[in-house]
Amino acid sequence: MTIRINKLSKLYGKSHYALKDVSLNIGNGMFGLLGPNGAGKTTLMRILVTLLKPTSGTVTYDDLNLQRNRGEIRAMLGYLPQDFSVFSKLTTWEFLDYIAALSGLKNKMKRSTAVEEMLENVNLYDVRDRQVNKLSGGMKRRLGIAQALIGQPSVVVVDEPTTGLDPEERLKFRNLLADMSRRDMIIILSTHIVGDISSSCTDMALLNHGQVQFNGPPEKLIDQANGHVWLLNVTDNQLADINERYTVVSTVPSEHGYEVKIVADKIDSSLAPRPADPNLEDAYVYFMVRLEQPVSYHSSIS
Repeated sequence: MTIRINKLSKLYGKSHYALKDVSLNIGNGMFGLLGPNGAGKTTLMRILVTLLKPTSGTVTYDDLNLQRNRGEIRAMLGYLPQDFSVFSKLTTWEFLDYIAALSGLKNKMKRSTAVEEMLENVNLYDVRDRQVNKLSGGMKRRLGIAQALIGQPSVVVVDEPTTGLDPEERLKFRNLLADMSRRDMIIILSTHIVGDISSSCTDMALLNHGQVQFNGPPEKLIDQANGHVWLLNVTDNQLADINERYTVVSTVPSEHGYEVKIVADKIDSSLAPRPADPNLEDAYVYFMVRLEQPVSYHSSIS
């Protein structure tokens, strides 16, 4: 399957574009949508899952048109919104069984088997009798992805899935999504956390102020930062000046002060800079600085 988004726009009021002329082709596998808060990612996700109508432009799922075939498209979708909520008085099993019934699994025996298998897949079988409001944040997110998958969708859309999770739960969630991406389906992962993209996605887009600023493999974005990432060893007295003069990606305490990673086109040679190979986080920060936009990202080093 291929999702084709052509010149998609969403206008609020008379002049505020949440999205403007967005065009993307998304195929099977995991596709990452990266951008700062307020970039338009959630608006795009809500349009793709038929919860919001665009102002202009088209979206097709193979031969199905988003405007004319909403019912058929909804039947093939699984969705985990950023603000996923559940019926707190139900147990984990009861909640997923209810969602499975809504997804069209009417046969009680087949539905029970599907629920059991899904709880095993997301590592929640041992808490199947626990009330949903007693689950940890990570467990609730895994239950969220279970409810998105229980109807065997062709397209899964997840919006900011790891926000608020601790590092261990974030890793588990990434591994779960990576395993799913090996199947014959499209997974769209929307996030402002760079590590979620770099560890999972083979194709991505960078969205800012409602417009696509980059589209391609993560490695292609990284290439743009080659020669613009530097490591410096600075003292306590130098650190404030470095933060003022350059864009700092990370600051790590060292024996005699700090090791600082910065992105810059030019750098003072008296600081004895050492070139560093960029990762996706470095490339994202550098790209956003070139756009002269405030940078919002989650650093994996602090």
